[in-house]
Amino acid sequence: MSHLDVIIPANPPERLDKALAVAVPEEAALSRSRLARLIADGAVSGPEGVVTDLKARVSEGQVFRIAIEPAQEVETRPEAIPLVVVHEDDDLIVIDKPAGMVVHPAPGSPSGTLVNALLAHCGESLSGIGGEKRPGIVHRIDKDTSGLLVVAKSDRAHHGLAAQFEAHTASRRYLALAHGIIDPADPRLRGTRGTNFEDGAVLKITTGLARHPSDRQKQAVYFDKGRHAVTRARLLEAFGTPPTAMLVECRLETGRTHQIRVHMAHAGLGLIGDPVYGGARKASFKALGLAAAEVAAFRRQALHAAHLGFTHPVDGRQMAFDSPLPDDMQRLLDALRQTS
Repeated sequence: MSHLDVIIPANPPERLDKALAVAVPEEAALSRSRLARLIADGAVSGPEGVVTDLKARVSEGQVFRIAIEPAQEVETRPEAIPLVVVHEDDDLIVIDKPAGMVVHPAPGSPSGTLVNALLAHCGESLSGIGGEKRPGIVHRIDKDTSGLLVVAKSDRAHHGLAAQFEAHTASRRYLALAHGIIDPADPRLRGTRGTNFEDGAVLKITTGLARHPSDRQKQAVYFDKGRHAVTRARLLEAFGTPPTAMLVECRLETGRTHQIRVHMAHAGLGLIGDPVYGGARKASFKALGLAAAEVAAFRRQALHAAHLGFTHPVDGRQMAFDSPLPDDMQRLLDALRQTS
């Protein structure tokens, strides 16, 4: 057990968790989310003893002691699963994840995950992140979504990357194949609550997102609660006569669970193959010809994390990575292009 004494600086944020996030030295690599957990667990003591209220008021000059447990080994076992490594250094690793791979172990997926593979690949180079000796999962992509994600290998990298994702300064662009078409002249689309068009015919979708009221595995759109979520979608190619499918670029301003899938479905533009949010919409043979069969046979959401950009959290370099479409999406795209 180690202890860190933190002095509240001048003009601090009013609540304890935010004040500590400002006051903790950078080299301690304690993110605000981890500080919140430490407060809730009774690991933070102030002038009047242990404090467990994240919103406790603080003032300049107060001293808080944070008790930090050493990193613990986790039960997740290393597994020699091949990885497509796009970049790796002492602090982070960028992976091009295949569709079908879960990022982190869960009750239904205890093994065969990206974390299992990283534990084998990185070995002892992993540092204690979040109180556990495990890869620092900063952001996730769904099991059946393919593409790029960055994982921290050191506490300092985890802290810096998490701050960028929280501040929405990391750049993420996705490619998707979807039903429907983005058309600024479409009165239905313009009349959908939470949608509007920006310059360049970019569709902006702004809603709250929270758990579905009857299905805890799903997310749902709300306008009076939930986490703020913003997605921007831009038409790249249209397919069919008349157009009934498209290749679209989606940019995330926020990164919520299932965000692109939920937002596109809310706009009536569900992703091809999405078993959860795609609905019962079927491809039109009249519009798409033989490609309609390819659309019907696609068995995962046609979504790929194609671009990832961020500032290296340790040396300050600007990092940018691009991933080509995986084979299954490329075959579907080729089939759709034959219709135009």
